[in-house]
Amino acid sequence: MRKIEFLTRSECMAMKGIAILSIMLHNYCHWLNDIVRENEYTWLQVNCSMLWQAIRQPNELLPMHLFSFFGHYGVPVFLFLSGFGLVMKYERGPLPEVSFWQFVRYNYLKLFRIFIVGFVLFTMFDVFSPEMHRYQTDEVLAMLGMYANLYPDPGEVVWPAPYWYFSVTLQLYIFYRLVLYRWRHWGVVAVMTVSCWAWQQYCYDDMEMLVRLRYNFVGSLLPFGMGVLVARFEPLMMKKAKVTFGQRLILAYLLLFMLMVIFCYIFSVMSFDTWLWVPAFAVVGTIALVKMIPQCVMPSIVWMGTISSAIFVIHPLVRKIFVRPYLQYNQYAGLLLFIVATLLVSWLVKIIIDKIPKPTI
Repeated sequence: MRKIEFLTRSECMAMKGIAILSIMLHNYCHWLNDIVRENEYTWLQVNCSMLWQAIRQPNELLPMHLFSFFGHYGVPVFLFLSGFGLVMKYERGPLPEVSFWQFVRYNYLKLFRIFIVGFVLFTMFDVFSPEMHRYQTDEVLAMLGMYANLYPDPGEVVWPAPYWYFSVTLQLYIFYRLVLYRWRHWGVVAVMTVSCWAWQQYCYDDMEMLVRLRYNFVGSLLPFGMGVLVARFEPLMMKKAKVTFGQRLILAYLLLFMLMVIFCYIFSVMSFDTWLWVPAFAVVGTIALVKMIPQCVMPSIVWMGTISSAIFVIHPLVRKIFVRPYLQYNQYAGLLLFIVATLLVSWLVKIIIDKIPKPTI
């Protein structure tokens, strides 16, 4: 009998493909002139009002407004898959017990082999570009050590900006090994998630502290914890679920996806309190979307997922090349060039990354 899984490997890879497409489009569009900016590290009512205005009076730039405002929610999808993957590998897989330092070393090197390729290429190109970013010595060490997010003003240290993800991912790995791996009751995940939510809630009037929290694991534990819980309860869910194939199941996923889209919008603009929970809806909506992808399209989405790590580290460099000439005019031409160039260069960079020896436990 075929084993029934809540999320198959190909579905997880497709989720990565959707998430990285969302992230790269967001990181390009929010640099353009006259485009609505996102609420990622802080919640600003003015951004919500501008989004509503763009929706009420739509023009050809509406897709760019939407990608700019919502595209960063691809990051919670990756965080969800990180938590899901850790449980599948270290709790349900055949791996023997590993020490804390073995665990940290392995996962740091796993991230580093991806990070270093993009970081070196970006900094080498940046030297020859206008307005290059000038690192301090301690900032270079912080980037290489993946602790740059701990600085008082992480947004000024982490460059290129998307690389903040490496530091927060390493923090979540360490948190998993120290806390969630030792105490596996679902209540531990729930309590820690609510505590992180309450901490952010408390900092509503302290924007500087809120930004620091959201650059670090406190602001990312919700989707990561969801991944941990889904992986742990997957056997129970699939044992009790009545698995049905056919049109009725697709309609159910379609309804769920539409509800998540509506919730993402409403909770994003309603208030600061509701905004903190939007990552959960983004994750559920992505799962529903993946379940609906036609088989004829699935290989292309999965392929994008297989090179998602390369896309992530190289798209800031490609963006730097294309975005300035198209800031104000022919913006869709610039976006199309950016997408095509990013996919091609990422495919080549993936070959380089694969040549770097993988770490072993």
